[in-house]
Amino acid sequence: MSPSLTVLIIGGYGTFGGRLVELLEDEVALNIIISGRSFVKAEAYWRARKGACATLTPALFDRSGNLEEQLAQWQPDIVVDASGPFQNYGAAPYRVIEACISLKINYLDLADGSTFVDGVAQYDPQAKQAGVFILSGVSSFPVLTVAVVRHLAQDMQKVQSIIGGIAPSPYAGVGDNVIRAIAGYAGQPVTLLHGGKEKTLYPLTETRRYTVAAPGFVPLRNKLFSLVDVPDLKVLAKLWPETEYIWMGAAPVPEILHRALILFAGLVKHRLVASLLPLAPLMALVMRYVRWGEHRGGMFVEVAGEDQAGHAVKKSWHLLAEGTDGPLIPSMAAEFIIRQILAGKRIKAGARTAVEDISLEDYQALFARRSIETGMRDDTPPSDNTVYQTVLGNEWNNLPPEIRAMHSLRDRLSATGKGTVKRGWNPLAHLICGILGMPKSSEDIPVTVTFTAQDRIETWTRQFGTYVFKSLQYAGKGRDDRLLVERFGVLRFGMALVPEDGKLKLVLRHWSAFGIPLPIWLCVKSDSFETVIGGRFHFHVKLSHPLIGPIIHYQGWLEMEAA
Repeated sequence: MSPSLTVLIIGGYGTFGGRLVELLEDEVALNIIISGRSFVKAEAYWRARKGACATLTPALFDRSGNLEEQLAQWQPDIVVDASGPFQNYGAAPYRVIEACISLKINYLDLADGSTFVDGVAQYDPQAKQAGVFILSGVSSFPVLTVAVVRHLAQDMQKVQSIIGGIAPSPYAGVGDNVIRAIAGYAGQPVTLLHGGKEKTLYPLTETRRYTVAAPGFVPLRNKLFSLVDVPDLKVLAKLWPETEYIWMGAAPVPEILHRALILFAGLVKHRLVASLLPLAPLMALVMRYVRWGEHRGGMFVEVAGEDQAGHAVKKSWHLLAEGTDGPLIPSMAAEFIIRQILAGKRIKAGARTAVEDISLEDYQALFARRSIETGMRDDTPPSDNTVYQTVLGNEWNNLPPEIRAMHSLRDRLSATGKGTVKRGWNPLAHLICGILGMPKSSEDIPVTVTFTAQDRIETWTRQFGTYVFKSLQYAGKGRDDRLLVERFGVLRFGMALVPEDGKLKLVLRHWSAFGIPLPIWLCVKSDSFETVIGGRFHFHVKLSHPLIGPIIHYQGWLEMEAA
């Protein structure tokens, strides 16, 4: 089968262009021209893509040269501009678009510059006359963001605020052009229209903390997000003009480098430094080699407003991406549009931001092929949600009824049953158990657990035979947001609640002593879950430490006592 669609990707061997090639190379009907300013790099990338079904061709493409002549040579059906930085395209930023319209070639870009994307609409009459589509901002910001906001706000009569952010994996590979873009706008004034009033913001100098937590999955660690200059800031204000506050951020890691960047952006804001662009090569070098943390990324969007009855409501959408799948997301919208064309769909002619051309459902189909999970949360202040309901969000209703009943505490509950306890052999294990009041090793021992709740804090009093030990449980806030926090005296543990295979797992995320955060590698290892066997609630707690060995393992069953 010969290729039926030719796609020329400017920056096709770069970070985002290369990932678009990776997403599309299984299409035998595609001829993908991998182009850029360096033919050597284009050829090297082409040679590395072994096993591609699509026809791949390396090419030299110089955007500062004669564009019409270069495009006429390759005669593409679609040009994808994935190079950038779009904020620094100079006095004639739309030369590629103008050349495409002149030659009647369809165009889309992965632009992340708010001014660039906002200005593309000026070419709408020419694009319609030429019968081609010119789509800008075909990426996570703003296409995915807008799709999510539409979904979250569909039952709202008024949208008052929209905030969102992206938290890339430290191993994602941001790309030099993105670094130059960030360095270019850091601390520079950006004037936006919020609620009909102009407001000046300074990217990277405004921050907020947030925990990305798709219900039912281990959340990301609480992240520091800084304001970024992305197309969403203007696109969302046009689509929801009554919105009083719009904020989009990014959470680069490690946080210590992020805070250094915030400090330098502050120097630009106060005109002590003209720009951070001279630091861009150093920034890229540091981010390339200074990496640590989980190889996971995420994204969130939160919308607050009023429902049809005029009541305050707040909803959020969360995305978690594992390993190398997260970095593919910014290129997925372009992948979707190109695959739609291959399938015979006609894209409406005209020049516009691509927020009408892909829905959240379309994205979900793309995510389903990857290790990418999403979920919604109702963040409206709850009236009577229990601690576990608050942490689990929408996943609460998917738990077995026996587990829900055990955590439906409003005032006081009591449950009795039988358990088995096995302490570790190490003397230090016995010392720890003794300090916490945990029982000695025993078989088939009577167990009573009493739960009392006050001010959204649950006190768990566990009695194994004659041994009694207590803990406090509550929904975390701040850096513990979206976690279940359990306190044993001066020790505090933050745990994710993860339903999996009929179990409710408690996954340890961090801990502290006397309020001081401690390294997770120093903490005990926990294998803890709740499940249902034979219609009974069962518990399983197994604690160990790499230096001590097993500490304690207790398990058993409980039945609720009559109120």
